[in-house]
Amino acid sequence: MSISSPCILVCSIDMTTGYCFGCGRTRDEIAGWMGYTPEMRDELMAELPARLETVERKPRRETRRTRMARERSDVQPE
Repeated sequence: MSISSPCILVCSIDMTTGYCFGCGRTRDEIAGWMGYTPEMRDELMAELPARLETVERKPRRETRRTRMARERSDVQPE
């Protein structure tokens, strides 16, 4: 059984909001994710897009997921 996760492999916390720049979860939510019920994870995932709108800045680095997708499609960076 696979557990859904909003993680995009950008693990950096915005010090103003306390939310991860990549997924929007707090440190406590990230740490407790595996112990949440599917319903708890779904409820939290529904809140994440609004949270991500409140972070102070977006990370400048390319995410691992984006880099891997780019490399698979053989698209060269501009």
